[in-house]
Amino acid sequence: MGKIILRLDRVMADRKIGLNELSEKVGVANVNLSKIKNGHISAIRFSTLEALCEVLNCQPGDIMEYEE
Repeated sequence: MGKIILRLDRVMADRKIGLNELSEKVGVANVNLSKIKNGHISAIRFSTLEALCEVLNCQPGDIMEYEE
């Protein structure tokens, strides 16, 4: 069975944005963003995903990847 891999850390590095700055711009707590970044979540709200894509100027597929 496959799984979803989160690539937020890679997108953040590409955009040269830190966790604190991203947290402020997205409006999500540092702790929660850190969990997303490290893949320690089982779900993500569409509103959070939309905000991340807007701030990072990316597509959802840049942040998430399906791996078999």
